[in-house]
Amino acid sequence: MEKKEIKIFDIMACNVYWDFESSIMPKETHKFLVALLPTPGVATPDLIESITAYGPGGYEVAFKNEKYENLGKNGWFYDQQITNYWYMVNLPTGFMKEGEYTIEVKGKDGSVDRKSRIQKDAPSDAAVNAYLKYHDRIINSFSPSKTKPIPAGSPLKNIACRWETLKDVAGLDAFYVYRLCQAATPMEFDGNNLTWFDNIYLQRLSGKGDDSGLNRREVVIGKELKPKTSYGYFVEITDGNIAGNANICIFQPHQFFVTP
Repeated sequence: MEKKEIKIFDIMACNVYWDFESSIMPKETHKFLVALLPTPGVATPDLIESITAYGPGGYEVAFKNEKYENLGKNGWFYDQQITNYWYMVNLPTGFMKEGEYTIEVKGKDGSVDRKSRIQKDAPSDAAVNAYLKYHDRIINSFSPSKTKPIPAGSPLKNIACRWETLKDVAGLDAFYVYRLCQAATPMEFDGNNLTWFDNIYLQRLSGKGDDSGLNRREVVIGKELKPKTSYGYFVEITDGNIAGNANICIFQPHQFFVTP
């Protein structure tokens, strides 16, 4: 039988400006994320002994080997399109210190894989400052939304979602990640059950250009939605379309609309 190895594809260790509405999380947070290569024929979590993130000054964070839930904010997601697992933990303890961060994955077979990146303050500060300066303008630009509903009789396929970018308001380049699922509240939004995902990371890998997601101000949902159903989406701002390049992610407030 072929041995299934746990291999890291990429990691994130970066600041997160947490702008989700009515959240118990503070605005200034940080996260660790590790995306693993697929292990066909076996669920990757069954192969894992532990996952640990390390940072400056002896900083250490353990990932949970369980499904990610909105309350716990620590665990795995499964990407059905790529058939891989990725783990994330969100920490409410402010922005990260500059320096090197490493994520280490240990397998039950004794194997170890690790990957590191350097966190920098300047790109994070620039993005957050620009976002806060133009916050209301950016949030009010989203369409569709509760205040900008889809017109009656509109088709349920190829719905366009639009917003203003940091490039539009402040001349600052950034990348945009869009996720959609059936939901009527932020807590109902389930990252493990997405209806549609504008995966800029996969787009870059599949040869669609180094600028995948760059200053993206519109997506067209490439799937027919259900009628008279509530959907929620959020658009994440980041400074890299390679996970390991990101110093900042800005989680913008969820937007909700009901299909005709």
